[in-house]
Amino acid sequence: MSNNNQQNMITQGTTLVGDVISEGDFRVEGSIKGNIKTTGRIVVGKTGVVNGSLEGEDADFEGSFIGKLRLSGKLTLRSSAHIEGEVAIGKLAVEPGATFNATCTMKDGVKELNKTENKDSAEAQEKTA
Repeated sequence: MSNNNQQNMITQGTTLVGDVISEGDFRVEGSIKGNIKTTGRIVVGKTGVVNGSLEGEDADFEGSFIGKLRLSGKLTLRSSAHIEGEVAIGKLAVEPGATFNATCTMKDGVKELNKTENKDSAEAQEKTA
């Protein structure tokens, strides 16, 4: 049984080289060169740098990321965020000033939108018939 109340942290001035697998939330203020996989939330602070791949639920970036990013939930980019690479997410929130140089694929959201549009179109056709 996982305890999501605990938070893992890589502090400023720390560099981790390698892969990280965690069931808890993760905060990065230092540097990670490798792959991060977590079922929790990932926060990359202003001094944080991640170079590699990242898989998780939600992520909040103030720092930098270069690589492949896959989230089942929402990616939030603060004004100081710098993202480069491949991104696959459910939802995206971007503050003015953030740098987002990535190929982006949004999962689920597009399918839901299409289902809603088709339903609305079908209802409109029924009303006119």
